[in-house]
Amino acid sequence: MFVNTSPAAMLATTGELQALGSTMTAANGAVAAPTTGVLPPAADPTSALLALSFATHGGVYQAAGGVATAVNEMFVTTMGVGAGSYEATEALNILASM
Repeated sequence: MFVNTSPAAMLATTGELQALGSTMTAANGAVAAPTTGVLPPAADPTSALLALSFATHGGVYQAAGGVATAVNEMFVTTMGVGAGSYEATEALNILASM
């Protein structure tokens, strides 16, 4: 079984995924306060519980966003290392064939 790949394409994709991750992290940060600091619309207990429920959902979203950011960073790092490995292997193969 053979694997064909383009290290340059992998590195380009790595850059795109890193930019996408940065955009998502910035967007999640921008909505952190509004989604976790929901104020009750009235002074009754039902409004307070509803606001707390929405704020809790916002907190869960922020936690999931943090996990997604970590996974994206690990994937980007792995792709970058993989591209470097493929490139080094190709260079060694060229030298060995001379």
